[in-house]
Amino acid sequence: MDVQGTVAAGWEPVRDAFLRNFEQRGERGAAVAVHHDGVRVVDLWAGTRDVDGETPWAEDTAQVVRSATKGVAAAVPLLLHQRGLLDLDAPVAAYWPEFKAAGKDGVTVRQLLAHRAGVPVLDRPLTLAEAVDLETATRAIAAQAPVWEPGTAHGYHAHTFSWLLSGLVHRVTGRTIGHWVGEEITGPLGLDLWIGLPGTEAHRVGRLGPVEEIEPPGSGALRLRPKRSVTEAYKDPDSLTRRAFGVIDPKPDENDPVYRAAELPGSAGVATARALSRFYAATLGPVDGAARLFTPDTLTLARTEESAGADKVLLVGTRFGLGHMLHGPASPLLGPSSYGHPGRGGSLGFADPDAGIAFGYVTNGMRRTVTADPRAQALVKAVGSVVRGAV
Repeated sequence: MDVQGTVAAGWEPVRDAFLRNFEQRGERGAAVAVHHDGVRVVDLWAGTRDVDGETPWAEDTAQVVRSATKGVAAAVPLLLHQRGLLDLDAPVAAYWPEFKAAGKDGVTVRQLLAHRAGVPVLDRPLTLAEAVDLETATRAIAAQAPVWEPGTAHGYHAHTFSWLLSGLVHRVTGRTIGHWVGEEITGPLGLDLWIGLPGTEAHRVGRLGPVEEIEPPGSGALRLRPKRSVTEAYKDPDSLTRRAFGVIDPKPDENDPVYRAAELPGSAGVATARALSRFYAATLGPVDGAARLFTPDTLTLARTEESAGADKVLLVGTRFGLGHMLHGPASPLLGPSSYGHPGRGGSLGFADPDAGIAFGYVTNGMRRTVTADPRAQALVKAVGSVVRGAV
């Protein structure tokens, strides 16, 4: 396998892990980037642009990153709060009056961002045409009754997070979330990252697809067998788990240009690994002369736990901050202060403030994993080994 790109001296273990993903874990096409203290130290890509194609992955190849989009989108309410435009402890209905319907009048912005609003499902799933229409989708989520008392528990709002956040941001700013991200974050930072892919960039985006789930013996990767209850929940059409992942019906084709152009901040972002890493680096501090995104107070908010324990949708223990997924001490990630978001089946972006690390990984090969893809974990484990070696 011919790996392209660069690694700084001392960061070769990340390149080795990246290569092993192709040789041993069924990787077809992928890229990884790492920033350390604001400097890009890893920038690698290899394989094919399309999971089932032959065209080589190029330096500027981008991919749909699924729920890794949430980590970027979560910066929007934090920045609005930083600018004095959004009160995290105000009721969502203070900004979005229609949202108070069906017993949601007390749901706060903080609860919405922390997956505590109680609306991970819709009583009637949306078609793709309805899901990508801001007015239709936000009207549906505003009318939805919660399935648990808001604020009393948390559960992953896998797809409804898109419309919850889109509705809130649109009413606070008057702009769609994709436009806000483009004008306030990705444009100023020069990122190849979009929530709502423009047609002019469509030629750069690879085609996603499933890959064989290979895991070499003795690899040291964390291997988690789903509990029987979790497996059964994904099969049960009446479970919260199945319903939360099925709110768009029929299931959308993520290679469809209509889906990629949709401003769905919970699932349909498109990015390069370099852009994900640079974005998270900018939340920590200045990057290449660009101003940092988060003040110290906002950085504290990003890394602060709001929800923890048994997740009513995923049925495993999860930790969330204000839109970001947080990582625990048992994780192979660098530390419990890290914040970011994985994308189901592969991609990952995060920042670790204590280690000064920002990380981005994108792939076209989708596995069944939700939060613990072994390819991403192998890369992060290599990053951790370098950091602990005090490069």
